[in-house]
Amino acid sequence: MGANMLLTAMLVIAAAGLAFGLWFWWACSEPSSTFFRPVLTRGPQEGKRICLTFDDGPTEQFTGQVLDILREYQVPATFFVCGKNVEKHPDLLRRMVAEGHEVGNHTYSHLFVYFRSRRRIAEEIDRTQAIIENVIGFRPNIFRPPYGARWFGLVPTLLERGMHLILWSATGYDWKEDVRGITQAALRELKPGAVVLLHDGRETRPAAEIDRSRTVLALPGIIAGARQLGYTFAPLQDFLPSA
Repeated sequence: MGANMLLTAMLVIAAAGLAFGLWFWWACSEPSSTFFRPVLTRGPQEGKRICLTFDDGPTEQFTGQVLDILREYQVPATFFVCGKNVEKHPDLLRRMVAEGHEVGNHTYSHLFVYFRSRRRIAEEIDRTQAIIENVIGFRPNIFRPPYGARWFGLVPTLLERGMHLILWSATGYDWKEDVRGITQAALRELKPGAVVLLHDGRETRPAAEIDRSRTVLALPGIIAGARQLGYTFAPLQDFLPSA
């Protein structure tokens, strides 16, 4: 009887530990989680405005193509850039700003923030802020963590710098879907105030390892489809809470 009770207790503890682990992973990884607050995943739901965002650039091969399409369709967007990639392609960052798009911080090296110290996280953010300021003359007030991951120390670091934590509420899953799949996924998840996640790069990898051609090909269909559904495109700054 004692052995059975001990086994039962161990199983209960193990199950509780597993449940807590799964919940904690969800809290740190799921965009809709508000465990680490404040965070913006979706803008105001009045009207049918949405925001396009692109992560991991700039890249020589694909950022320019994305900018060409946005200019053709007269759509504003927000680019969350990696400092290391900005060092390689500062002219593309200048072009983003010159053409009316917003820029956000995406860390220097595309850092996965899990289990990172507050100091390490701050170093990645500050280094990128300085690089961006050196290129375009100002520091952005928006930040998106790579993979959407959040960890202790991230939010206080952002608050100290007057920066907003931005995630997303819709995505084209362009890291795994084909062109049609990207288009359908992005449109399927649209709701008023949606912040849409796409990519114009891939972490800070060499050019030979980056292929965002499917995103480029899907983008016109996403824009046209959203407009057919009655949505208009807004700058992300319009979605930020008032000071």
